[in-house]
Amino acid sequence: MNMAWKTLDCDVQMVGLEGGGEAVATCLAAAASGDANAYFDLGVICSTGSHGIDLDLVEAHKWFNIAASQGHEEASWSRADIAEEMTAREIAEAQRRARAWLASIDRKAA
Repeated sequence: MNMAWKTLDCDVQMVGLEGGGEAVATCLAAAASGDANAYFDLGVICSTGSHGIDLDLVEAHKWFNIAASQGHEEASWSRADIAEEMTAREIAEAQRRARAWLASIDRKAA
């Protein structure tokens, strides 16, 4: 596991980003504090398969969904674009993962 991951207060396997580099670790740390731009950036990383992360539309949809829920307008458009390439089951899984991420953040804040 990349040493950068050890500094994060989250489970990288839960978020589907194991194997990413420093840029991903930085985005994930910002996402863990609720940064909508970081959520969007993680969606871009997952939807393009960049920074050492495999292309994963379910994860991308999850991050775009979370960013959109925080008012990030471009994330709404990106989520809609990738949803056209996904099955209903994949979208449902992405939504489940988004709820799980938000619940984990809420538990840490409490």
